[in-house]
Amino acid sequence: MTVRASTPSRLCLFGEHLDYHSLEVITMAIDLSFYARVSKRNDGRAVIEIKDESIDTLNQDNSGCKYEKYEYDLRKPLIYENSRDYFKSCFNVISKRGCDISCGFDVKMDSEIPIGKGMCSSSTMIVVLIKGILEALESNLKDDRMEIAQMAYEAEVAEFNEPGGKMDHMASAFGGICHFDFADIRNPVMKRLSGLPEGGFILFDTLKRKDTIKVLATARKPVEEAVSKLGVRSIGDVTEEDIIGANLEEKLTRPSVAAIRNYGILRDFLSLYDKGNLTAEKFGSMLYEHHINLRDGLGISTREIEEILDTAISAGALGGKLNGTGGGGCCYVYAHEKDLGRILEAVESKGYPGRIIHTAEGVSATTED
Repeated sequence: MTVRASTPSRLCLFGEHLDYHSLEVITMAIDLSFYARVSKRNDGRAVIEIKDESIDTLNQDNSGCKYEKYEYDLRKPLIYENSRDYFKSCFNVISKRGCDISCGFDVKMDSEIPIGKGMCSSSTMIVVLIKGILEALESNLKDDRMEIAQMAYEAEVAEFNEPGGKMDHMASAFGGICHFDFADIRNPVMKRLSGLPEGGFILFDTLKRKDTIKVLATARKPVEEAVSKLGVRSIGDVTEEDIIGANLEEKLTRPSVAAIRNYGILRDFLSLYDKGNLTAEKFGSMLYEHHINLRDGLGISTREIEEILDTAISAGALGGKLNGTGGGGCCYVYAHEKDLGRILEAVESKGYPGRIIHTAEGVSATTED
């Protein structure tokens, strides 16, 4: 039996750098996917072929069939050799759930998702691999999206004591447009949103990779230090005035105020959404306001991101922002449907590849004999 699994990438609409502060995020899964074909072996070996990391740009295909190959003996302990030894961590996390992986597996992985560009390529790779292995084992966990997201979080973050949150794993596993509340990081609460105002999204690639771990650590630590100095549980428990009145160092004040403002934008979005008062124009302006706080408060925009957003807005986009951790990678804009083609052409004329994107479903799998 061969399992064909797939899982989507995501946009973070609101909430970058808020999930790991026990706050909330709004995500939208999009039709760029990571794929895995998985079948069992009988010799205890895992043989994994994955699209070569050099194929890392939006709209770049693998027509040359370039793959990297990895092999492991699953009958022996899998010892981590580096801080991103994700294939081993996936098998270890699955094994810790009581699953017998000693049969071995053949795995072939392809992706449409730009690598190192803030599009959760590593998180989706882990989600789809875990899903494919669970399906091949016919595990009773294979259809539990929350458990798959939790396992993926453990494999990518917890196993290596890295600074990320659960947003990417949950957004990919569940799909659609979701509101996640991480007040209890161990038991996050999910609510699906039914849709957005009339309009569409365009994703753009700055052609610059980013250092996800460095950006996460730089953005996270100042806010956590401010929270500690104020003696509160979370940055969501204080106001902008509390931060300014505490006379903290500027390097702590600026990112903390940005986090509070962006949390306020997220809450305002939900209020307008629930009341049915959210217009396309207001939604676009809120996205851009969120971006300004990330840019000026956390310092995680780039020259390329600003050029793309300025060009798109001049061509009619209603708003847009960086996507994911920032510091490079991809960004996106939102506009009326009638304007998408003109905006795409204007930005691509600057040398940045783009793609009109749509909402997608979450992780899934089919089987064949």
